Amino acid sequence: MAYNIVLIEPEIPTNTGNIGRLSLASGSHLHLVKPFGFELSDSRLKRAGLDYWKHISVHMYENIEEFYTVNEDKKMVYLSSHAKKDYCDIPFEDDMFFVFGKESVGLPENITTKYCNQLYKIPLYSDKIRSLNLANAVGIVVYEGLRNMRNA
Repeated sequence: MAYNIVLIEPEIPTNTGNIGRLSLASGSHLHLVKPFGFELSDSRLKRAGLDYWKHISVHMYENIEEFYTVNEDKKMVYLSSHAKKDYCDIPFEDDMFFVFGKESVGLPENITTKYCNQLYKIPLYSDKIRSLNLANAVGIVVYEGLRNMRNA
């Protein structure tokens, strides 16, 4: 059982490092779509990923078009604070791709519009915040998926 974590244009190296570490811990594959808001040699990325980075299954793409060309036949769900459906309603299955947008603005509107039927959110119970930290959001979804698959 493995999932795929997709970060479209990640901006914060510590988030990406933490998500890399989470991908290894959960048996997931990490997919990083350029452009990045940092260099892969950034010490903050390496510090957040610790010495685990060399063991992480990482796939990199030059842009979103390349990502979709390589993974066109994959089962994908998209996470956005603008979604109507709750992440607990995701029909989790092995090898599923969880697609997350960049920290500052989330997924591009063309993606949320095109894939609106595959769009899910993590509910927020305060009107004082716009969204969760990206690494936290990824952790919530991945581990809900693992729990769901284990109980299936």
